[in-house]
Amino acid sequence: MTPERHPWATALLRRSIRRSVDTGLGGVWVRGPLPVGGAVLAPNHHSWWDGYVLRELSGWAAHDFRVLMTGRQLSRFPFLRRVGALDTREVRAAVRAAHAGAWVVVFPEGAVQPAGPLQVVQPGAAWIARNAGVPLVPVALRVVMRGGQWPEAWVRVAEAVTADGLHRSISRELAALDADLSSSDPEQPLAGYLQAVPGRASSSDHVDWPARLLTLVTGDR
Repeated sequence: MTPERHPWATALLRRSIRRSVDTGLGGVWVRGPLPVGGAVLAPNHHSWWDGYVLRELSGWAAHDFRVLMTGRQLSRFPFLRRVGALDTREVRAAVRAAHAGAWVVVFPEGAVQPAGPLQVVQPGAAWIARNAGVPLVPVALRVVMRGGQWPEAWVRVAEAVTADGLHRSISRELAALDADLSSSDPEQPLAGYLQAVPGRASSSDHVDWPARLLTLVTGDR
């Protein structure tokens, strides 16, 4: 079964991913220069949410999207091909997609890692960018609990770099993002970041009807 044979299923899956982000995250925020054409995005990979977050970010920016996944992951979730997933062995397809204008996400750490400093960077992202003739864009990404009820996704996008500068640039952006998070009011958005996806509001952001009724009955203000 291919995405072309059943386009309704692809549309349904896209809506399902959007709903997952809308209901499972408090929002997605981004800072930095987003690529205007095809590019290879090279983010750290410290959360289950990372692929979904970057897919929604690409949709918000009106870009086609691809993401490289391991064969083991794709064998478990083959339907993700419908929304841009490629096997890590399909590098030629990734090159063609980037050259045609897509954002191709390649996690240079190779797999989900514990949250913290960037691990060893593999050469695949730089190879695809070089062969596609597109920018190699470092990305820092954190999905964190702050002062709200739901985790929030925060993304910093750096200027394009060469292969030699990739590890250093991702690490620098991660350090800057961590500093922003640690020095901010946890109940307020980070200064300088733009909300790309609204996400789910905390219950504390709404006064529900029992609370309103109690106020009317008791006169509490």
